[in-house]
Amino acid sequence: MITSVKEENRNAGSGLLSVFKGATGPLIGLIILCIFLSFATDRFMSARNLLNILDQITVLGIMAVGMTMVILIGGIDLAVGSVMALTMMVMGYLANQIGLPLGMGILLALAVAGVTGAIAGLLITVLGVPAFIATLAMMSVARGLANMITDGQQIVGFPPWFSLLSYTRFGGFLTLTVAIMLIVFVLGWLYLRYTSGGRSLYAIGGNQEVARLAGINVNLYTVGVYVVSGLLAGLAGVVLAMRLDSVQPTAGVSYELDTIAAVVIGGTSLSGGKGGILGTIIGVLIIGVLRNGLNLLGVSPFTQAVVIGVVIALAVAAEGFKRK
Repeated sequence: MITSVKEENRNAGSGLLSVFKGATGPLIGLIILCIFLSFATDRFMSARNLLNILDQITVLGIMAVGMTMVILIGGIDLAVGSVMALTMMVMGYLANQIGLPLGMGILLALAVAGVTGAIAGLLITVLGVPAFIATLAMMSVARGLANMITDGQQIVGFPPWFSLLSYTRFGGFLTLTVAIMLIVFVLGWLYLRYTSGGRSLYAIGGNQEVARLAGINVNLYTVGVYVVSGLLAGLAGVVLAMRLDSVQPTAGVSYELDTIAAVVIGGTSLSGGKGGILGTIIGVLIIGVLRNGLNLLGVSPFTQAVVIGVVIALAVAAEGFKRK
């Protein structure tokens, strides 16, 4: 009996470790950061502040799931911030200036976001353009189109229920925007962990040629991954529009850098083939907690940029050290 209990405990422990495999370092870092901030400021561990952190990371969290899949195949997507802005402007223009129902405007705007991802994917797979250049070009095109729609002007005046969804806490806990982020996290995790498509992404990131010889349609998965990244960037734009109750073409500037940082801090390898959604969630939380804590401590935004840059550099250096 005693032996069986010990065996069960051992199996439970190994199961827990397997869940956090590859993300233990970031998880420990997040715990240490939370402990430090809880001593540094008494406001950090308040229920209100923790809920605020969840609200603040929704946009970054949604975009980071798509970026995780892109980086897993050894790619990069520099266009997500601009695609987010383009989606917001298309949604606002269709709903507020053309007069379409807001729901239809959202769906059409998300379709535009998906098309931008498909174009980037086709540039990479069909024309052989490096991912960095293809998405850099799409970043410029999407930002330009976002500005052209209203000649650089913002759009305001959404229905009251739209912004109400972003700060109404259902059950006194979750807002709709946080719920959307959590659903995206769960779906992304399930896809990568339990489907053949998810395993194919890891295989492509490990070695594209070997994956192709194994019968995996590398081009199809590559285009699909960039479409998903575009769609999630668009969804993040809808969430941001809820929070701001307005849309503007300058939204999302440098968001691509924050998104890549969250994925890398979470342990996903920039060379592809290693990482996952769980690590990305931890990376998103680290950035969210770090920014929130620095704000509570009264650190200037300029110093915050330096601190986050150092954290990113250390995360990449730690990855290189592990590979050695």
